[in-house]
Amino acid sequence: MTDRKKIIDYIRKNRVSTTEVADALGKSGVLGKVAPITNDHHVVGRIRCIFTANHSNYDLHEQVKVVKEGEVAMIFTHNCEEHAVIGELISKFLLLYRGAAAVVVDGWVRDASALRRERYRVWSRGATPLGCFNTPALPFPKERKQEILDQYEGGVAVCDDGGVTMLEKSQLNSDIYSRLERIELQEDVWFYCLDVLKWDTHQIVCAKEYLKRPELMPEAFKVHMDSLSKALDKVAA
Repeated sequence: MTDRKKIIDYIRKNRVSTTEVADALGKSGVLGKVAPITNDHHVVGRIRCIFTANHSNYDLHEQVKVVKEGEVAMIFTHNCEEHAVIGELISKFLLLYRGAAAVVVDGWVRDASALRRERYRVWSRGATPLGCFNTPALPFPKERKQEILDQYEGGVAVCDDGGVTMLEKSQLNSDIYSRLERIELQEDVWFYCLDVLKWDTHQIVCAKEYLKRPELMPEAFKVHMDSLSKALDKVAA
């Protein structure tokens, strides 16, 4: 089993949130200003990068045809301002006919009422009636496109009500897997300290008193105290 598959399976099985993934990455990896069009979805999948630019979605129509089942179609925009680059038609094509796990747009979408009615798994910067043009235009900047491909193509995206967090393809390794396990364990320990021991949040988060008083922890937690003492610094690029 590849590291990517192990990480995807772990995130899906444990429903690891975008917040927890960002914490595992040392408070990083978030695609800013992007939110779900429809709530109550949790999606994880391999990233497939798509590009469109200059108030046109002409190039996008060819690229969406290569998205594979289970992938997160990640659409990057350049100089599209607040013009929607996709709407109901492309969303339906990607989610129903290509089997994409989700569609993430680093830009705007339209047909918001239809997307919500169908509960399509779409994340974007917002919705607008104003669409892009369906005519050829100057392409996405070549150097920036290659940077994005090198960083994210084949990586992993996690999407939920909190937004979108991305694992770069260089981060798909055993270290990240162990970080995700530690974050899940930390959440369990913190809420045990809050709900059972009735500690305040300063004791839990800042003082980390559970490390100083392991005898108060259940046996299942005690064996992991050394792991929890390690700081989750930002992952090196």
